[in-house]
Amino acid sequence: MAVEERDPHTGYLTTGHEWSGIKELNTPVPRAVYLFLIATALFSVGYWILMPAWPIGVTFTKGLLGIDQRTSLEADLRETAAERKVWSDQIEAKSYDDIRKDPKLMRIVRQTGQTLFRDNCAACHGSTAQGSKGYPSLTTASWLWGGDPATVAETIRVGINSSHKDSRASQMMAFGRDGILKPKEVDDVVDYVRSLSDLEVAQNTPAPRLDAGKAVFAANCAACHGDDGKGKTEMGAPDLTDHFWIYGGDLQSVSSTVWSGRQGKMPTWEERLSALDRKILALYLTDLPRAAR
Repeated sequence: MAVEERDPHTGYLTTGHEWSGIKELNTPVPRAVYLFLIATALFSVGYWILMPAWPIGVTFTKGLLGIDQRTSLEADLRETAAERKVWSDQIEAKSYDDIRKDPKLMRIVRQTGQTLFRDNCAACHGSTAQGSKGYPSLTTASWLWGGDPATVAETIRVGINSSHKDSRASQMMAFGRDGILKPKEVDDVVDYVRSLSDLEVAQNTPAPRLDAGKAVFAANCAACHGDDGKGKTEMGAPDLTDHFWIYGGDLQSVSSTVWSGRQGKMPTWEERLSALDRKILALYLTDLPRAAR
């Protein structure tokens, strides 16, 4: 095979390699590639000269432009803090009602509050605040301790059955397990309680059984849940006449609650969230669309 063989179609020399009758051409590298490599090299040298680049012991070359990303970031943070201070001072100074009447502040509350909620509350109450079994929905009108912003902010601050010295405290006793009620009385009061919110249960349960359950309720449950079963926010006792249940309103769930008791917990957020954050979060939660009773 000729070493200096030239391809008759392209005019390029061959390399002398051939596979299955196909000869390899000694095709030159396109000029554009060289131009690109030269431009890249020039850009790199220019970048090294103008920008911070090379480490030197405990420091680094500063570059002719003197750009410092840390300084730039600090400047951005100062600018952001200054912008935040404009509206945060207003939220701190104004009352809940005044903030609710201010569309601009409420837009900020909704944006900032959503972030605060997802970062701190969504793990238990869900990303949509609708809760799950054992964790109450925050989108209903049924609040254990009251649903106005100031009360919600206080609940966030001290928690429920938490380690805070001012924690809200509530407990559902284990009426069956601790022998406070007999099994028959537990069954009767469970049917009565479920009849308060479920028309089908009320219609299908014999009247004598409901009367017996009502008597058990009056003697053991009304002190916390009220004579009418609508609960008492000052005690953290839930309304039993609506359709919102923390642990479930089916027969098994209500029976387990009465038999074994409940003592839900919510941590205190006083040390983790600032007073401003708690105020924004309370406004955000009370601004969520409410589910109909």
